[in-house]
Amino acid sequence: MTTLAVVVGGVLVATVVLVGWVRRRYLVTTVDGPSMEPALHSGDRLLVSRTRRVRAGQIVVVRIRPPVLDEPPSDHVPVPDGETPAVPVVPEHPDGPLLIKRAIAVAGDPVPVDRVPYLRESRETTVPPGALVVLGDNASTSWDSRDYGFVHAEQFIGVVIRRLQAG
Repeated sequence: MTTLAVVVGGVLVATVVLVGWVRRRYLVTTVDGPSMEPALHSGDRLLVSRTRRVRAGQIVVVRIRPPVLDEPPSDHVPVPDGETPAVPVVPEHPDGPLLIKRAIAVAGDPVPVDRVPYLRESRETTVPPGALVVLGDNASTSWDSRDYGFVHAEQFIGVVIRRLQAG
């Protein structure tokens, strides 16, 4: 009986180690919104490799903190204490949502000021080490480097490996 317990315990430990390794190495995320159309559509599930190596042209996942408003928007209606808001509040990661974009320039590439006017005022002529320039494929609906500039190493999550089957 003790041999069986040792084998089962060993299998459980190996499984926990393997699951931990996979979770540190990979991420599965879902596209939400039209910013990467026509390449990706809302609802597409993606397998992402948590890597630091990225090439221009690859689809990447980044986490960008949205801008903080000094005051609520003009159409904001406060909810009285004790009442539930009409629209549910969805908690977000404190560092911002995951965004799926295409890397158009990586460290060492010329800064693409023709495509990203926001970077015209940057002193950089090449993308700095550890930084990326990202754009959504559907420019009219994308919040990307045109709005916030370079994506820095601590904001970079990984590279999309492939689209997963729906299911």
